[in-house]
Amino acid sequence: MGRELMFIGLAFLLCGLFARAGSRIGLPTIPLFVAAGILVGPNTPGVVLFEHPEDLELLAAFGLIFLLFYLGVEFSVEQLTAGGSKLLAAAGVYLLLNIGGGLIMGFAIGWGTREAVVIAGVTGISSSAIVTKSLVELHRMNNPESGLIMGIIVIEDLFLALFLAALAPILGNADSFGEGALLFLRAAAFLIVLALVARYGVGAVERVISSDNDELLVLLFVGFALLVAGAAYQLGISDAIGAFMAGLVLAGTAAAHRIEKLVRPLRDAFGALFFFAFGLSINPNQISTVLVPATIAIVVTAILALVASIVAARLNGLDRQATANMAALLAARGEFALILVTLAVAAGLDEQLSPFVAVYVLVLALASPILAHRSHLLLWFIPARLVPDIVPAEG
Repeated sequence: MGRELMFIGLAFLLCGLFARAGSRIGLPTIPLFVAAGILVGPNTPGVVLFEHPEDLELLAAFGLIFLLFYLGVEFSVEQLTAGGSKLLAAAGVYLLLNIGGGLIMGFAIGWGTREAVVIAGVTGISSSAIVTKSLVELHRMNNPESGLIMGIIVIEDLFLALFLAALAPILGNADSFGEGALLFLRAAAFLIVLALVARYGVGAVERVISSDNDELLVLLFVGFALLVAGAAYQLGISDAIGAFMAGLVLAGTAAAHRIEKLVRPLRDAFGALFFFAFGLSINPNQISTVLVPATIAIVVTAILALVASIVAARLNGLDRQATANMAALLAARGEFALILVTLAVAAGLDEQLSPFVAVYVLVLALASPILAHRSHLLLWFIPARLVPDIVPAEG
């Protein structure tokens, strides 16, 4: 027991020290957690502090659950509807370009249909954590483009749940079309039931989990999140989608804002271990075999983010600088990509997905916030005939 406690404590300390060092030069925390795991893992030359990454498997699962649960609680229907049809169109263009580009790229790499679908998900969804954190750090929350950015992030979070449901046959490792269809229907039914609970049963759930005492509230919502995640797993569905839907149900309760605040320390602590454990599983020797496709994926993502941002800007009447800000931030990839590849490899898909996604995420998670600081550099790639330099004020 003492040895295990020391290793867990060391993992937390390494994550904290790496993140603290990186924050001094403005780097996001997620790639630093992954880098810390790579450096001290069993696949990297030098001192091996964690010879058995599986020792952190349960705690890493908690990290996955709290990350997705937080996204569910954070989801706001008001945010989604505030932008109206223009927001939906902008988000639809963004998802269509990036999901479609990722799918084509996955087939071009030649790993197989299942891997191609996973790559489409990896390339299709931005990092909510990095985008939100960057907006706060850059003091841009009141910028005209920030509402659109957050609206797109919210729609991506909703799409995440649907995408994971669609992936049920893949992540469930179905042996036949019929079994795959059954897994999808089971996942869809699970989503529908929880969506109905979120719409009509919030009062009953609220009576179960509500408490004026923060300590009791933590116990109750953590129990609810783990129970729903576990039920999803038992049904052959990802525990990640169960956690997301549990959060979505609680987002409609009066305690939602308190829950969002109280779950953040759990999300941050166990989420760091999730990314750290992912780093432990990466073999740097395999990176050279995926460097070319990963580089192509990075370039394609940057181009598609710029194209989608130009379309979104034209739909919503934004200027060139706002377009550049949006393109830089929405290119960030992070938690969902790592969550998805972890589930994919656990389901028996090609192990080269891990180093491919590691390179892809590390580069974009580092480049996006840095580029966001210097987004004026992207103005060279935004034609003035497509997006005006300054949008005239109404009236």
